[in-house]
Amino acid sequence: MRSVPILLLALLLAHPAWTAEPAGRHRFFAASDGTRLHYIEAGPPSAHILVLVPGWTMPAWIWDAQIQGLSHRYRVIAFDPRGQGQSDVPRTGYEPNRRGKDIGDLIGHLGPERVVVVAWSLGVLDTLAYVHTQGDGRLAGLVLVDNSVGEEPPPPMPPPPTGPPVPKPPHAEAMRSFVAHMFRTPRTPAYLERLTEATLRTPEDAARALLAYPMPRSYWKEAVYATTRPVLYIVRPRWVPQAENLARNRPGTETDIFTDAGHALFVDEPARFNAKVESFVRRRIWP
Repeated sequence: MRSVPILLLALLLAHPAWTAEPAGRHRFFAASDGTRLHYIEAGPPSAHILVLVPGWTMPAWIWDAQIQGLSHRYRVIAFDPRGQGQSDVPRTGYEPNRRGKDIGDLIGHLGPERVVVVAWSLGVLDTLAYVHTQGDGRLAGLVLVDNSVGEEPPPPMPPPPTGPPVPKPPHAEAMRSFVAHMFRTPRTPAYLERLTEATLRTPEDAARALLAYPMPRSYWKEAVYATTRPVLYIVRPRWVPQAENLARNRPGTETDIFTDAGHALFVDEPARFNAKVESFVRRRIWP
């Protein structure tokens, strides 16, 4: 009789993404324009701070394996950008500089200590917009995950469509497909559905605005080269040329290539990702 709950517990521990809620405490604060923003906090209150910034339309809880795995040593802050997760959904503010300002507002809210920002996908551009407009005075380091940083060469363009035009799928259908293709390792249907529902909290017009990228590629490159803080660039093979040029042209930059993971590589390979981040932080930032 006792074997069933023990087996269930083992399965849940092996697949933390199955849990209904991530570990941590839910917090809210007001951004400088009054928008109410949410984050999850875990770990010792007096420890060094890691701020986790998710990608396009993603919720803070997608970092669940990092919240659980890194909070034994650090104060981990998983952020819900405006229009995402449990944060407010305002009508405006979906351009990079406002989103960068939100990151600055969060860092200011957390206290005077410098922080390490771990940013993924669109979060990379939001974070570099923060660096571009506010500098790196509040940063201890940067971990930039699986997006361009404006280095050469530009990201590869998809081939032009051939044949008759294909009707655009409904937004919910498009988001469901997007979520399903973020992972290399299988996710449970319940997890994929929960994540898709989270992405749909971002209105379709706001989701489109987030992808407008109104700045030239040089904007992001200027930011990553302007900071004097340690930088770790973790990417899949499509970004290897940018990683090689960044490491060559910005001495001290560290890179790591995840060859067998999907876009959400920190979900696909959480143990490797957490170990890499912790090694980088302990060697380069807070020995």
